[in-house]
Amino acid sequence: MGMGEPLDNYGEVMRAIEILTAPWGFAWSPKRITLSTVGVLPALRRFLDESRCHLAVSLHSPFSDERLSVMPVEKAYPIRDVVDLIREYDFTGQRRVSFEYTMFSGFNDSRRHADALIRLLSGLECRVNLIRFHSIPDFPYAASPDLIIENFRDRLNRAGITATIR
Repeated sequence: MGMGEPLDNYGEVMRAIEILTAPWGFAWSPKRITLSTVGVLPALRRFLDESRCHLAVSLHSPFSDERLSVMPVEKAYPIRDVVDLIREYDFTGQRRVSFEYTMFSGFNDSRRHADALIRLLSGLECRVNLIRFHSIPDFPYAASPDLIIENFRDRLNRAGITATIR
């Protein structure tokens, strides 16, 4: 995680996963590996078909226009299309899917956002990781207050979506 979009370099990422999971390599279980992506659809489908590793998707807003403002990939691969693809796969067993959601004060932390996120992910066996933003100089967003993050988490949990605070 955090070293660029892995699905933009699909072949090399899968070679690395093979080395990590093969008996001649490190012999790790694929369940010890999570691929983090913004949702590059063609490669995401291949990954879901060819791998048993966990998946983490950067989401950050359930609204397309807002997500586009912080994640330009929304223009090419809308989060709704990414979620629709994920729904085609079984995540009820040991394989997990999670959604990463960095909380920005006044940007994506309202009740309206929580409710839209609930609608987007309803019925999908997943986890939402709410990530505390650590403010940085000259960046237009600030961290959401702890109480706001906790209320957001509780609203998701009450709706049946497992949410944790990181």
